[in-house]
Amino acid sequence: MRFELVPPSSTAWVVTLSIVVVCLALLLLFAYIAYSMRNVTVEVENDGLRIKGSLYGRFIPKEQIIKNGIRTLDLSVEREFKPRIRTNGIGLPGYKEGWFKLRNGKKALLFVTSNTVVYVPTNNFAVMLSVKNPEIFVETLKTL
Repeated sequence: MRFELVPPSSTAWVVTLSIVVVCLALLLLFAYIAYSMRNVTVEVENDGLRIKGSLYGRFIPKEQIIKNGIRTLDLSVEREFKPRIRTNGIGLPGYKEGWFKLRNGKKALLFVTSNTVVYVPTNNFAVMLSVKNPEIFVETLKTL
């Protein structure tokens, strides 16, 4: 003799649908992160520095940038500037983006893909960027 189960309540369907929606949202978030890793742009404008194409992109007014501290760093040599703790960001091998605490204790916003970075101190935090032609970028930023 065969017996059927009592159908589950609507709560089971709501929970299942909720899990599917969360998984799809995470998939879209990770797809955006993968896209933005290769499409972040940095623009030096007359009134400041603009970082676009990322969850952590922002505009930093030139008044907040400490020009005499801008420089190129080699993180394999100057280890005190290496990121130590990720407080809100993405930390993948070969890619760090978001808010980190550095070994020297400073708070920094990172867009780092290599050991050669441009260090841009501001009044509240530092920005570290892996840009092509870092020397030209430093000189351009210092002329703000």
